[in-house]
Amino acid sequence: MSADAPPRAPILALDAIEVVYKRAITAVQGISMEVHKGQIVAILGTNGAGKTTILRAISGFLGLDDARVTEGRIFFKGARIENARPDRVARAGLALVPEREKVFQNLTVAENLVIPVSSASTAERRHREDFVMACFPRLSRLLGRTAGLLSGGERQMLAIAAALMAHPDVLLIDELSLGLAPVVVGELAETIACIRRDLGLTIVLVEQSAPVALGIADYGYVIENGRIVLDGTAERLRDHADIKDFYLGQTRGDRRSYRDVKQYRRSRRWYG
Repeated sequence: MSADAPPRAPILALDAIEVVYKRAITAVQGISMEVHKGQIVAILGTNGAGKTTILRAISGFLGLDDARVTEGRIFFKGARIENARPDRVARAGLALVPEREKVFQNLTVAENLVIPVSSASTAERRHREDFVMACFPRLSRLLGRTAGLLSGGERQMLAIAAALMAHPDVLLIDELSLGLAPVVVGELAETIACIRRDLGLTIVLVEQSAPVALGIADYGYVIENGRIVLDGTAERLRDHADIKDFYLGQTRGDRRSYRDVKQYRRSRRWYG
């Protein structure tokens, strides 16, 4: 690319969005971020910081919680999608792996995989199934099992596999590691990195575990109290003293929030 070439437009962009629940409670405010094609972007923060709200705003599922994007804009492939219905967002090429209620528990693994591609041809369905089975070989031995009987790690695998069956342009994953053993989380993180490499898929990963997310991400945003307090490349975030101190477990004592880290300044944009 020439030095004078314009920067590549992001596939997904949030422009100063605000989300309000029940017409009264502001959950996130002034959130701006960019996700470029082929990137893994991590959204980090403690429980209740607003991470899941951001994914729901992107995917269109806010309406289920009586919430709306009241300010700002969300662009996907150049088109505005804020407050769009989830089915429209999904058809456009966004797939969400939610934090909870990941799978249809009364259906088998095979039936869960068919639902996202029920309108596809048999040949296309088999092609996609072959790919996700290669990504998650354990599922190939569980196709006849009822999803409600799977372990937590197997459910997470199935949820990601089902989302991939829809052949999305962007995959949104909410809390990859929640409630899972470290060895399972490591296996899932490695699989996510391979999927990005093999498909060139764009992935937005919401995580409380900074080591997991920053181990595979290209770029990250740290959210606290509904606002971005820090952002940068994964390498910069891993090396940042405050991230090491608060999020990577190298603490000098108990802290209640990231704001208690001495170097934090709300008015400062860290890598702007």
